[in-house]
Amino acid sequence: MLFLIAQEHTPELCPKGNGGSKSLYDEKAEGVKVRGVYGAFSEHLIYYIVEANGLGAVHKFLDPGWTRCTATITPVSEEAIP
Repeated sequence: MLFLIAQEHTPELCPKGNGGSKSLYDEKAEGVKVRGVYGAFSEHLIYYIVEANGLGAVHKFLDPGWTRCTATITPVSEEAIP
């Protein structure tokens, strides 16, 4: 299943100079394959497209950022509604 994740942090909690945006997620989280990472960095907002077994795997992927970020997780699909 594909998920679109929007992960946002405040300027005060920005990881710039402290591990960068890669410090906000676990790229080795089991059951998650990262398809894309895009930043709207001036908005302190990062978008991820991931393929995952389920929501639990997505939560593990986002684990490093839970204390600094909020996340909106949306299941998405290439298939149109029949």
